[in-house]
Amino acid sequence: MNWPATERLSLAPAPGGLALVQELLNTASADPADPADLLADGALGAAQEWADRAVRSWAGETGRGDVRLVLTAEDLPKLRCLREQLRRALAACDEGGGAVRFTSAPVVVALCGDGALTVEPEGAGARWLASAVLAEGLLAQATGVWRRLKICRNAGCAAAFYDRSRNNSGVWHSVRGCGNAAHLRACRERRRVRD
Repeated sequence: MNWPATERLSLAPAPGGLALVQELLNTASADPADPADLLADGALGAAQEWADRAVRSWAGETGRGDVRLVLTAEDLPKLRCLREQLRRALAACDEGGGAVRFTSAPVVVALCGDGALTVEPEGAGARWLASAVLAEGLLAQATGVWRRLKICRNAGCAAAFYDRSRNNSGVWHSVRGCGNAAHLRACRERRRVRD
């Protein structure tokens, strides 16, 4: 699949439709070498290109037909707001914080001929994308994988990653990069205090 925001950070996508949530979170670059925010004001072309690829990948991952999402300039601040609300929600989960209601979006729950229930996004533009992202978050909670979607604890990074560790103990998107930097800072601080 093609998850452009996540792939530009050299990260593996989360499984299934949860990758769309990770993808939205990674539209704000965590890479100092590529500081572009794909949802920045004035970047409607980049945002539309990102959305086209991400929604196509989401449709493929979840077995849906072709979805055409059209973004407008008014959608960009709404999507950035949703992205930041998701970041705060994931941080609250990681820190054991209480539930806070941030945003909502409509979805349609449909009963298929084979007896399966499906959750389908509603709306247009940012509203549709918020609906799809929140629906995937709800499904991830129901299956127990939501807690594996995390934000890197390196404050200068903040990449969204899917924790594949056996005991769900990962805190950095890259142990060699962000983890090593955190260990070096802690070591230097211990030496400074000791000397």
